[in-house]
Amino acid sequence: MTAVEITKLRQGTVAPVTARLATKPVTLLQFARTAGRNMFEVIPAETLRETYVRGPLNIHYICDPEMVTELLVGQGRSFPKAKFTKDIIGSAVGNGLILSEGEKWRQQRRRYSPLFASRNLPVLARHFAETGVEIADSLAEHEGPVDIAQIAPASTLTNITRVIFSGNKEVSSEQVRVGLIKYFEYISDLSLFDLMGLPKWVPRKNWLRSLAPVTNMRDLARRVIDQRRAEGRSEPLDFLDFMIEALKTDFEDEATTVDNLLTFVVAGHETSANALAWGYYLLALHQDMQARVRQEIRSVRPEGLVEFSDLEAMPLLRAHVKETLRLYPSAAFFARDAAADLEIKGVKIENGDALFFPVYSLHRNEKLWEAPNDYRPERFLGSTLPRGQYIPFGDGPRICIGAQYAETEIMVLMASVLRRINFSTTESEIPEPVLTFTMRTSGPLILNAERVRD
Repeated sequence: MTAVEITKLRQGTVAPVTARLATKPVTLLQFARTAGRNMFEVIPAETLRETYVRGPLNIHYICDPEMVTELLVGQGRSFPKAKFTKDIIGSAVGNGLILSEGEKWRQQRRRYSPLFASRNLPVLARHFAETGVEIADSLAEHEGPVDIAQIAPASTLTNITRVIFSGNKEVSSEQVRVGLIKYFEYISDLSLFDLMGLPKWVPRKNWLRSLAPVTNMRDLARRVIDQRRAEGRSEPLDFLDFMIEALKTDFEDEATTVDNLLTFVVAGHETSANALAWGYYLLALHQDMQARVRQEIRSVRPEGLVEFSDLEAMPLLRAHVKETLRLYPSAAFFARDAAADLEIKGVKIENGDALFFPVYSLHRNEKLWEAPNDYRPERFLGSTLPRGQYIPFGDGPRICIGAQYAETEIMVLMASVLRRINFSTTESEIPEPVLTFTMRTSGPLILNAERVRD
């Protein structure tokens, strides 16, 4: 940060960091080259000012809430995920919930929806709370500058080992940690040719890379599932137990079960981690709000493990999380392929057109939000937004199945940490947001962590 920015920050006037969108037209080749590094650089900056932008070729950028709703909930609700999305992550998550279509997707959605029901969240929240206490203890013991972009994913990675891979005799937590890190690195490396939509027979860069991160993780997941089934617990103690319990009455082939376990791992790790990192950063910018959130947390659960039932009494923390996901949505972009001709609000869409939903732009569009780049959690206190304007988890039949799980994880971890630790900014440069598989920081996000002295 510059000296001017630091002065402004002390006065409480520094706006949160923003992404750099494309200010000039982007050719198809430029799109493919740039998108593999940072999708933000190919999304037109006009999407921040206009609610509909026609892109090159057959691309539509959609930020109009009514169009969003019609395409995700109405006429377009059955449109498939974009082909390039399947090409990019298909080798990693197979044909699980994220990428399956039609009846196969409906069966899986019906099968797994009960896993994420509210009745299961108290058990999972206790695992999240244990992780939160450990993170708070570590930060309290080692006060000073920390890279929150590393601390946050370490938190959610620990949660994964607790709620999915814990208690397995054949697989150590270190095996899981190393395997998952390599797995996430693999799926985050986007292929230029996949983004260009070239045929699958055209050689890819990743053909020269080993598939070991994926095959090793699939093998590890299969072993964990088999071991847990053999254990036969009488009462579910974590997410994997709930998953196996659901499959006792609804058969699924082993390959699809592995696909879905890894789908839940992918969806539940980096997305929550990014929200945590940006959430701590926003509170570091706004010390007054951080103090108010901390007071709310302490009034509900001053010590001990934060419970799922506690969250209902933390509306300010929830509003902060929602505003974080508005400004920095982890799923900042997604796409569908039009499967039919239709017209919405005068816009003609043809079968095969690419429907791009730049969620980042939708959440910051100046026609939809007052002071769109400002951090204002009060937007989410006692007010209702038009449908289609705020979609951090998507919408319609394919809305993220784990939305409540993710919100619970983020809130429990934050509550556990913030009641003991105060975050503030340092003179280190704030990294800009970049978008590959999810929206993350472009580099270290250094904050100062200090114990709260009563």
